[in-house]
Amino acid sequence: MTLLASPLLSLRHFSHDDLDIFTRYRQNPDVARYQSWEYFTRPQAELLFEVMNEIPFGTPDNWFQIAIEHAEFGMVGDFGLHFVDEYQVELGITLDSKWQGKGIAKSALNLLLTYLFDHLKKHRVYASTDIRNHGSYRLFESAGFRREGSFIENCFLKDEWCSEYLYALLASEWEVRK
Repeated sequence: MTLLASPLLSLRHFSHDDLDIFTRYRQNPDVARYQSWEYFTRPQAELLFEVMNEIPFGTPDNWFQIAIEHAEFGMVGDFGLHFVDEYQVELGITLDSKWQGKGIAKSALNLLLTYLFDHLKKHRVYASTDIRNHGSYRLFESAGFRREGSFIENCFLKDEWCSEYLYALLASEWEVRK
């Protein structure tokens, strides 16, 4: 089911047919570099899909994946949405490396923000990103997110301590921005 679409992109619920593509790009070391996984497997994708489909979309304190679909090329990435409570959503984005740096993430993020703020009436959307992931934090800054914090060596990931930035955007800020 499509959540929101533009002429170039659509955001839609994940389907079982997405799992091969989803697994393939998540296995790419460049894609996984700043993510919590090292190597993503098809059984992990199957389990994620099963768990996600056991509860209604948007149920608080649960994560859901949203497919980013390109009109010509098909699925090019996904958003992870953590519906923290009735008012706040934490998000993450994973884009196939061959589609990075082409403006797709920014267009998809703007579609997602329209959906979250204008359709679901959320109050606050936030995301954290590794401070070494320049593309990620520039994406959030270009979409109008504020850097709310810097966490120094706050997570142990892939055998090293990593630091993160926290970004957030309020519905009121979104209204001014759009």
